[in-house]
Amino acid sequence: MAKYGFLDALDDELARNFTYDYEINWDKKHHAVEIFYLLDVENPGVAVTDTADDEAASSENISFEDAVVFYNPHKSKLVVDDYLAMFPYEPKTGLSKEFITYFVRFLQETADNELDALMDFLSSDQVEFSGTIDLEKFKKEVAELSETEFLPYPRY
Repeated sequence: MAKYGFLDALDDELARNFTYDYEINWDKKHHAVEIFYLLDVENPGVAVTDTADDEAASSENISFEDAVVFYNPHKSKLVVDDYLAMFPYEPKTGLSKEFITYFVRFLQETADNELDALMDFLSSDQVEFSGTIDLEKFKKEVAELSETEFLPYPRY
């Protein structure tokens, strides 16, 4: 059984303050914690979807899954293109509670923006869509955090 670490704090904070469906995957082999989240929106039928029967697809809901990952920069071997963003952690210090609170708020804002962009894409045949994250803003605001209580990478 895992001892309390940043994984538990992250799950608690997501459960309280993240409004989308999500899943946390603790990839012990790669020393990583992945967060997958799902955006669901009704397809108004304007955008062409990647299905054999576009007529049927236009009346269905569209789901878009994105993912971010926390990784150990010394041990993790991950494919960068598999994630919207990758965030390093140090195993002994881990992540602070303040960082986790900020991260979940930022992830909520990111997912909200992605949902808006997805709805724009589905409403127009002129708009393109891909998941985006404002890492510059994230780094700037993280630098301003006052971090006091750190939780380590989970142990088992």
